[in-house]
Amino acid sequence: MSEKSVSHRRGVTGVSSLAERVLELLSSGQATTRTELADLLGAAPSTISLTVGQLVTHGLVAEQGTRSSTGGRPRKVLRLGGSEGFAVAAELGGRHAHVGVVLPGGGLTDVSTVPFATAEGPEAALPGLAETLQALAEQHGRELLKGVGLSLPGPVDVASGVVTLPSRMPGWNRFPVQAWLEDRFGVPAAIENDANCMAVGEHSVRPAEIRQSIMVKMGSAIGAGVIADGRLYRGGTGAAGEITHVRVEAGHDIPCSCGNTGCLETVASGAALVRILRERGLDVATIEDVVRFAHDADPEATRAVRQAGRYLGMVLAANVNFFNPDAVYLGGILSTLEPFVAAVRSQLYEGCHPLVTQHLVIERASLGADAGLVGAGQFALQRALAHALQAVTGTGDAAPRPEARRGAARTDF
Repeated sequence: MSEKSVSHRRGVTGVSSLAERVLELLSSGQATTRTELADLLGAAPSTISLTVGQLVTHGLVAEQGTRSSTGGRPRKVLRLGGSEGFAVAAELGGRHAHVGVVLPGGGLTDVSTVPFATAEGPEAALPGLAETLQALAEQHGRELLKGVGLSLPGPVDVASGVVTLPSRMPGWNRFPVQAWLEDRFGVPAAIENDANCMAVGEHSVRPAEIRQSIMVKMGSAIGAGVIADGRLYRGGTGAAGEITHVRVEAGHDIPCSCGNTGCLETVASGAALVRILRERGLDVATIEDVVRFAHDADPEATRAVRQAGRYLGMVLAANVNFFNPDAVYLGGILSTLEPFVAAVRSQLYEGCHPLVTQHLVIERASLGADAGLVGAGQFALQRALAHALQAVTGTGDAAPRPEARRGAARTDF
C-alpha cells in the first residue's frame, strides 16, 4: 500500500473516531455546542466545526436555535438529527427487571419494575421481557425506536454480545443475548455489565469538569465501573473495576462464588450480610430483609452493615489512591443505608492520601436506581448512531471499540 493510501486511511479513521465521539457527547447530553465539544474533546475548534459540518450534511446532527455567549457571537445549539427517536432499556436483577424509555440527552420516562426470572435461563425469561419492551416502544411510536439496551448482572463479552461464566445467571453462559435482541426488534442492541451501565448513566448527568470517576455498585455482590478522561474504561481484557474478588484478611477461608476463599464479596456484599445476620439469629432471606432491619435501626443489622462498609472502604481506598479520581459514586441497594455509606466514606478519608481526597466528591448516585437504566439506553443509542454513521459515510465503526474487544466486562454483581 502506498504512503499516500496509508495516510488517507489514517485520516479517515481519525475523522470517523472523532465523529463517533461527537455523536456520543450529543447523545448523552454532555455537550450541545461546538465550543463545548472542542473543550471536552481537546480538539481545535476548526476540526470540530469540520466534523460537525459533515455530520449535519449527513443528517446525523442538526442545528436548533442559538444560545447566548459571553463576549462573543451566540452559539448554535446542536442536537442529534432525528432526535425524536428513543431506546428501550432494561436492567436485570435476580427476580425483577427495571425497564424504561431512554431519550437522546439522557432523558428517562415510563420507568417500571416487572417480574423477571433470571434463574430460569434466557430462553424462558427473555420473551416476556421483550414483550414488555415492545409495548413501551409501541406507546412511543415503534418506527422511532433506535435501539435496545440491556444491563446484565454478570460478566459481559461486549465484542460477541454474550454473558460469560456468570455465577448468578444459570443457563446464560455464552447465550447470544445481543443477537437475540436484534433479531427480535430489528434495531441495534447493546448489552453491558450493570456497574458499567451505572457508571455511564451517572457520568452523563454530572458536571463536564468531572472527567475521572468510580461508580461502585453495592448489591448482592460488589463491583465498579471506571470513567477515565470522560469515557468508560474497560481495561486490557475488559476487567477494569473488578473489586468484588479482591482477597481481604477479614474473609479468612470463607468460600466465595468465584471458587476462591476470602474475597471482599464474602464479607461486604449483600449476600454476605444475609449470611452474617442469619448466623446471628435474624430472620433474613434476602438483601431487602437486611435493608429493612437496618432501616429499623436493629443493632445487629446496623453493626453488620457498618462493618461491611469499612471492608469495602479499605479495598476502595487502594483503588482511589492509585487512580486519583474526581469523584466516587455509590449505588446499588446498600447505598440506601446511611451506616454503610458513612463507613465507606470514613474509610476513604482515613485510608487515602490527603492530596487524593482534597477535592474528592463522595456521593450517592444522583440517578439512584435509574443510573443503570440510563446507561443501558445510552449504550443502545450510541450503537445505533455508530450504525447510522457507517451507513451514511462508509467509515464508521459499528463494532465495539478496541478496548472492548479482548475480554469480558468484569464481574458478577
